[in-house]
Amino acid sequence: MKKFVAAALMIAAGSAMAQNNVGCGWGSALFNGQKGVAPQVLAATTNGTSGNQTFGITFGTSGCTQDGVVSSSWKISMFIDGSRVALARDAAAGQGENLDALASVMGVKADDRAAFAAAIKSNFGTVFANDNVAANLKEVLAANERLAGYAALI
Repeated sequence: MKKFVAAALMIAAGSAMAQNNVGCGWGSALFNGQKGVAPQVLAATTNGTSGNQTFGITFGTSGCTQDGVVSSSWKISMFIDGSRVALARDAAAGQGENLDALASVMGVKADDRAAFAAAIKSNFGTVFANDNVAANLKEVLAANERLAGYAALI
């Protein structure tokens, strides 16, 4: 039984951390406003073990809607973490293969690519100020009127 509970918590923790929240459902309502890993894990576990989140999405109950969009920022974070040094080099220059690849992973439209590269170059010190490159990039993009929509992807 202990192994089952530990496995369930690890799965729920991975799910909660990947999404940075657990969406709708009873667990989300029960732990609403609480921060940290533990409340997210408990909310995800509550939603997952009772099946209420699936029911809520299907029928539009428990704070769920049927018009939501599934999204994930894990690809972007993995890319940034895996190519941080090369990405920093390209970002400082305002161009390069890694910067293009990041734009591609994020789905930046061709018309916005130059503005994307320019924003990262001009905010290089902010984006690469610490180990939180993804969070810093999100902040920079959110502050840019043209690129703000891409911040939601991170």
